[in-house]
Amino acid sequence: MLALPPGLDPDLLRAFVLIAEGGSVTRAAERVGRTQSAVSMQMKRLEETLGRTLLTRTPKGLTPTPHGAWLLCRARMVLALNDEIVSGFRDPPLVGQVKLGTPDDYALRWLPGILARFAETHPSVEVEVICLNSDILARHFAEGAMDLTLLTEGHVQSGWAAEEVWRGPLQWVGSARHAAHRRDPLPLALAHDGCTWRAAALGALEQVGRTARVTYNSATQTGCFALALAGLAVTVSTPAPLPEGLIWLGETDGMPKLPSMGIELVQSRAALGTPAARALAEGIRQGFALMDG
Repeated sequence: MLALPPGLDPDLLRAFVLIAEGGSVTRAAERVGRTQSAVSMQMKRLEETLGRTLLTRTPKGLTPTPHGAWLLCRARMVLALNDEIVSGFRDPPLVGQVKLGTPDDYALRWLPGILARFAETHPSVEVEVICLNSDILARHFAEGAMDLTLLTEGHVQSGWAAEEVWRGPLQWVGSARHAAHRRDPLPLALAHDGCTWRAAALGALEQVGRTARVTYNSATQTGCFALALAGLAVTVSTPAPLPEGLIWLGETDGMPKLPSMGIELVQSRAALGTPAARALAEGIRQGFALMDG
């Protein structure tokens, strides 16, 4: 009979994450309200359980070792699930309505799982989802029309309560049956002026001296995908499952490398004081962390 692996105490993982994030046992102890020696003992127990050194001292403080860096992402995921389970049983049921804005491509890729988990733990909270492009979402948010919104990097205004929940590379997308990426000038399907994805795509092409022309403008990712699927143009997207008939294009196809782009979660001042909106914001953070991990 095979022996079961030792269980990991969430308190040990939490101590490790806090030390790794703050670079100090002292700061981690202050955050959890324990003594420095108690937190140091937790780290020693965790390293003994796993049989690896997880932190090393550098001029900047305590830093994860390669094994520690591998554990850090997974520890955050475990703690997110642990806290979700505990709060789901202990917290009083939330009620209310939350208005959430999002670009359509983010809604298709990330929101189904996030909203499904949120509905399981907070069934009495009604979430109204508003799908528009980031430029229009930012204007509506500034007018107070939404509690929370996801925005592509570059659309957040000064003074907003914003945090980056995801960062990754943009990628070129084209038809699997046509060769629009071989045309000169290169036909593009992008959003309107002011879109950061559009600026990134045109900037990358300009850097390599590739002639291009925006032949189609679409306010949504779905519209850009439809044009690419028809073989009329090339577009860009964050990494995600593509509709049948579309493929990723890269440097081997003659396309330049695109920069990374962030997704920002923005909360209104009213949302910061609303339990239902705060809970949804935390669900969004955890959802991105889980899927990114």
